Amino acid sequence: MFYLSQLTGSAVQDSQGVRIGKLIDVLAFTEQVGQPAPAYPSAVLVEGQEDRPWRVPVQELTWDDGTIQVRTPETQFAMQPETLSDREVSLAHDVLDKQVINLVRKRTVRVNDIAFGDDWRIVGVDSTNMGLFRRLAPNWLSGIGGGTNPANLIPWEHIDLIRSQQYGERELDELDNETPSQKMRRVQSAQLSELRPADIAEIVHQLTPGQGARLIEGLDDETAADTMEEIDTERQRLILEDIQPERAADILDAMGPDEAADLLSLLSEERAQELLKLMQPEESEEVQDLLEYDEDSAGGLMTTDYIALNATKTVADAIEAVRSAMREEERQAYVYCVPDETADEYRLLGTVSLWDLLIAPLTQPLQELMETDLITVQPNTDSRTVAQTMAKYNLFAVPVVNEQGFLEGVVTVDDALDVLLPNDKKRRPTRMY
Repeated sequence: MFYLSQLTGSAVQDSQGVRIGKLIDVLAFTEQVGQPAPAYPSAVLVEGQEDRPWRVPVQELTWDDGTIQVRTPETQFAMQPETLSDREVSLAHDVLDKQVINLVRKRTVRVNDIAFGDDWRIVGVDSTNMGLFRRLAPNWLSGIGGGTNPANLIPWEHIDLIRSQQYGERELDELDNETPSQKMRRVQSAQLSELRPADIAEIVHQLTPGQGARLIEGLDDETAADTMEEIDTERQRLILEDIQPERAADILDAMGPDEAADLLSLLSEERAQELLKLMQPEESEEVQDLLEYDEDSAGGLMTTDYIALNATKTVADAIEAVRSAMREEERQAYVYCVPDETADEYRLLGTVSLWDLLIAPLTQPLQELMETDLITVQPNTDSRTVAQTMAKYNLFAVPVVNEQGFLEGVVTVDDALDVLLPNDKKRRPTRMY
């Protein structure tokens, strides 16, 4: 096993043993990062006697006791450009000394060195002090203690890159000039997207807001939205301000209307209006309606994502509606019974809990099952009273109705719990239903 620190700056010889330059970088395919299949460098960069680098495929190299040798005459590589392709990452500049994500431990680590197998396979990254010592100490001294124990390496398939670092933290307007294929380099690995949103949020909290914004941008809309809902309020604001408007609007569309409204309320009026105009009309209208309420009220806490059905519908109809909501990742604890589900406004007649639906006959009408002794709050009810009401009656959600008895929205238990937490603890808890 050998290391990037040993490779960079090493002399490169031709097949006759004559020095032809030095190795200055190792390139790798970005799609191989965080993948279970063995990963190999795409090429190395060799700086020749005229200080002009050229690419050399790794299959043309041998590494033997600190000596790098090129099997094929250098003239065959002299015309190859040294620039990276859209599918490559520079290990010396974009990974070494940078933070990467340990997908198994769900945290960021600093890369002090990168290990290769004898066949040039990229084994993993070294974040230990030995990796740093190997680079800083003279060659004769760093070799005394031997290499890092392979068990202490983070396998290459267990890491993901923080994409903004590939560009030296360039400004976003510069990133706008990239081609679509270049922007693909900033898409996060599938393995990162498979982590729980709360785990991704923990990683985001270990990054700068700019790095967190780039990570969020690289996720699919649903994962990005769920992750944003798990992030501290102030960092949410900083991240959303750092994401391109069109991308930010897509993420807001995928968020619950109450969560999107809470987030937009943190932004300047100009930025909030810009994003609202870019959102889908239906989602934008719901969010704007919620923004009209005081944030410290039931109206400010409520969501308009709920299930309203005609009271004459059956239990089977209600269960199918719950299933449909679950497919859209909307968890509903209650079905709200109304006279006409097609009306613009719903007069609330009663509620049926999910648990009652599970044990009731499928053909039973909801009006025979619904609870009519309703516990409700009004839009201007202060948030602490809302939370206390839900705690008193053991509710997973409480309907918000206006003075005329029309349903405005519902406050769910996770948002009510957030009211009771200290400011420094107001992270979005995992939904309880």
